[in-house]
Amino acid sequence: MREIKIGLLGLGVVGSGVYRLLSENGDFMAQKTGSRLTIKKILVRDLGKPRPVSVPDGTLTTRAEEILEDPEIEIVCELMGGIEPAKSYILSALSAGKHVVTANKAVLAEFGPEVFQAAEAADRGLFFEAAVGGGVPIIKTLRESLSANRIQTITAIVNGTCNYILTRMQESGLSFKEALVEAQKLGFAEADPTLDISGMDSAHKLALLATLSYGSFVPAEKVYVEGIEGLEPLDLAFAKEFGFLTKLLAIAREKEGEVEVRVHPTLVPEGHMLSSVRLAYNAFLLKGDFVGEIMLYGLGAGAEPTASAVVADLLDAARLIISGAKPTSILYRETPLDIKPMPRIVSRYFFRFSAVDRPGVLSKISGILGKHGISIASVIQKGRQIGGSVPIVMLTHEAEESAVRKALSEIDKLDVVTAPTKLLRILED
Repeated sequence: MREIKIGLLGLGVVGSGVYRLLSENGDFMAQKTGSRLTIKKILVRDLGKPRPVSVPDGTLTTRAEEILEDPEIEIVCELMGGIEPAKSYILSALSAGKHVVTANKAVLAEFGPEVFQAAEAADRGLFFEAAVGGGVPIIKTLRESLSANRIQTITAIVNGTCNYILTRMQESGLSFKEALVEAQKLGFAEADPTLDISGMDSAHKLALLATLSYGSFVPAEKVYVEGIEGLEPLDLAFAKEFGFLTKLLAIAREKEGEVEVRVHPTLVPEGHMLSSVRLAYNAFLLKGDFVGEIMLYGLGAGAEPTASAVVADLLDAARLIISGAKPTSILYRETPLDIKPMPRIVSRYFFRFSAVDRPGVLSKISGILGKHGISIASVIQKGRQIGGSVPIVMLTHEAEESAVRKALSEIDKLDVVTAPTKLLRILED
């Protein structure tokens, strides 16, 4: 049986999960694939640090060159996180003729073309299933199962931290801060949750999904991003009265030669497939021109689900080595994508206005909306006072974002409006 040696960069939560999975299921996987995966060396920062797994003496090293320059190591598995030195190690491994498995969405989303082209130039495989969906096989689905389809839309919940927080706010009435603290205590949120709650983690993941779906690199900075920090239980409760649940969605859509890529809180109809995705779970709703709609669902983070995806990639790399097959290209489109500017996006909207309780307020607001071509679908005007103001909640028919922004800018300057208007977009049916 062929033995394939691996160099592991990092032995943190995910790295330890990978080591344990290879140890516990190694015989089972060898029977399935006809090759045995063996970890020869593991790069760590501190040799004396306690580890959740026990490794043989001499396996750990603080010198990356012991992995990158070892001709016996055929696959390098990068699980360090961060941009540097991870990016340099990935590029060095590829130039040394090694296949690379990584879970590093930041490197791929920021420096995709450089890394993808390095893999193609070296004629080596680059595998990154765990970079987006944890244990959910979204990358393989796009690269293989749906490769015959034009992907028309991707609508996804890709951040378990945000989904957990929003679920708790909706179901228990917790404030954003209370739900975040709870998520941190349970291990669903980092000590510094900025990347998650700002929406940037979701933007990195969406950039990768759009790149795979449309064949041309989508930089993360081209993704429009809003986070969940400004959401209040009040907004989620009003949305529920209209029959919506609030989710942080990552949306990519190709239409008439342009691609939308955006991440923001979105109102999802209660009967929609994504409305039932609760707590720390992820879901990916894809629509292809021939396959129609399909949905993948599962845990998007954690040691075991992520390790499952990483080891599946290691097995794919091993099959590539044994078969001698040529890796498939990631960037197949010769021209850059035309990213649709956010001001031209068309959507339905939820507005919450904070206004003084005075006759004529509603007519002033609706008059400005009408002037900008924004049609009102529903209104709730509550009599309860909130900080001296009365909330007026509206749903609109479809309108262009630029018109909405102009109208709200004008409305927020009215002397009867006491706070900036809250805006949420509504998912298309």
